[in-house]
Parts: sequence; C-alpha cells; structure tokens
Amino acid sequence: MSDSDRSELRSILLAKSVKTGDFVLASGARSNLYVDCRVTTLDPRGAVLVGKLMHELLRKEEASRGIKIDALGGLTMGADPISLATAMTSSMAGDSTPMRCFVVRKEAKGHGRGKRIEGNFTSGDTVVVVDDVITTGDSTLKAIAAVEEEGAKVAFVLVLVDRDEGGRTNIESKGYPVASLFKRGELVDV
Repeated sequence: MSDSDRSELRSILLAKSVKTGDFVLASGARSNLYVDCRVTTLDPRGAVLVGKLMHELLRKEEASRGIKIDALGGLTMGADPISLATAMTSSMAGDSTPMRCFVVRKEAKGHGRGKRIEGNFTSGDTVVVVDDVITTGDSTLKAIAAVEEEGAKVAFVLVLVDRDEGGRTNIESKGYPVASLFKRGELVDV
C-alpha cells in the first residue's frame, strides 16, 4: 500500500470529513467526533485514492484468506461511492475478473421488481460488505443480513474508518472479520 497515497487520503479526510463538536450519531449516541466520509468519497481526488487503497486492501485480505471475491457493496449511501471507486479501480488495474459492485437499499423498492439489492449482485456470490464508517456496526450488520437473505456469502467487511467504539467487535462477534483503512486514532488524538 502506497504510503504517499494513504497520507494524501488521510489529509483529505482530515480537511473535509473529520469534525469535532457535539453530534448525535445514527446510533442515537452523542459524540464529540463526526466523520462524514461522503465529502471525501465524493471528491474527485478522494474517490481515486479511496478506490486505489480499498482495492489494495481488498486484494490483500482476499489473498490472505485464500478466497475469491465476486462483488462488493453495502448499505446505501455511505458504501456506494466506495464500492464503485473500488470496482472501477479493479477494472482499470486490469484484474482478470474485475470486481462487481452492488447497492443495498434500506428497504425493498415498492415498485418494479421490488428489489432490495441493486446492481451487479448474484445469489451464490462471495462478497465483501463495505461501509464508510463503523461506530456500533449496526448498519453494516443490516447490509450483511440483506445480502445473506439474497443468497450471498459474506467473506469479510471492508471499512474506510473504524471509530473504535465497539463496531468492529460487534461485527466480528457475529463471525465477520473487519478490515479498515483507518482507525480513529490515526485521524484524531484519542
């Protein structure tokens, strides 16, 4: 993993996404830290770096576990730009089988085919569930449940920022390993 790319992405996260103050998180808990990764993952340079570094991390985890990943995705909206950037990087890198990506809706559509998972997802796939930030891990576990209900096997979880507030432990206690690009202590003084 390129130290200069990682350092540059860290700088973008610090400049755009990491905020201190008094915040209410999705879990309902209060925190003095808010990490809005979408501002970074939807930034042109941020997206390029996220795609490159997450692709490297995914391939490293895949090799160390001796498995082949078919697709990646997670709960909309935080996972969407990360999954697409990673899949695009896979294609541009010339992977023999480029990574496919999908989106997990918060609930099934009420029209059309009524799908909960959109994009390039097939029952029987071995997938990676992606999240931008994990705090409690509940959103990630919702995405895992959705893809498993549709017949995929979750190999591991890939996350951009782990807030180190129990989410990793919660997810791993259910049998899903977590690999993160950054941890809280790498972005703010603990």
